[in-house]
Amino acid sequence: MGHPDFRVNGKIFATLKYPDERWGMVKLPPADQDRFMRECPGVFVPCNGAWGRQGCTSVLLKAVKADVLRTAIEAAGRLAVKSGPRRNKRAR
Repeated sequence: MGHPDFRVNGKIFATLKYPDERWGMVKLPPADQDRFMRECPGVFVPCNGAWGRQGCTSVLLKAVKADVLRTAIEAAGRLAVKSGPRRNKRAR
């Protein structure tokens, strides 16, 4: 997709430079997404449409504190591990 991403079990749980260089993205469980948006308004913002409803959350990189970002990335990574390996639809 033209930007760096971070994966576990073949699933993307975080990206950089999306939608532009000011932002990153973490895919969070719904409760964590709500908490980060409430505690850091304007820093954590749901992605548009279904992606946002599924936990994809934009992060304004220059405004987020390192420890808060680390916590969000860890939560996203745990979600990806918990959900198991990516299924290869072509292998059926």
